[in-house]
Formats: sequence, structure tokens, C-alpha cells
Amino acid sequence: MKTANLPSLRVEPELREAAESVLQEDETLSGFIEASVRETIRRRRVRAEFIARGLASREEAKRAGVYIDANVVHAELARKLARARTRLQKTAPA
Repeated sequence: MKTANLPSLRVEPELREAAESVLQEDETLSGFIEASVRETIRRRRVRAEFIARGLASREEAKRAGVYIDANVVHAELARKLARARTRLQKTAPA
């Protein structure tokens, strides 16, 4: 596959220094920037899909007239979080 270039980016010296200060062993600044762009793309796609699911759910609730109270949802999420924390504590090394 043929490659392409991203636009050149001018930044303040402090930003470049900060980026270089967190590079891992054998990691290049170009590799770091590419990984950052890829991760931002992935995060934005996940966010867009999440919003689309929420909007579709809202429309389905309007259509069906069935709504779940936010307190019920929060309570269920709190129970799930408590169970997950308990599982993690049981599997964590002592």
C-alpha cells in the first residue's frame, strides 16, 4: 500500500519537549504522533457510535413510550460497579 503524509505541524518548543519527554524506549517522535492520531480517531469514532446509540435509544423510547427513571439506571450501574470492584479485589495479588 502506498503511504501518505500528514501535514507538517508547527508547535511551541515546550510542546515538543513535553512530547519528547514521554517517549518510550526506541519510540520516535513520529511514531508517537502517529499513535496519538490513531488513538484520537478511535476515541472519536467510539464517541460518535455511543452518541448514535443514545439518540436511537431516545427515539425508541419516544416511539414506545417506555422510559426508565435515571435513579433506577444509576442504582443498577452502582451495583455493577460494586460487583466489579469486589471481583478485582479478590483477584488482586496480596
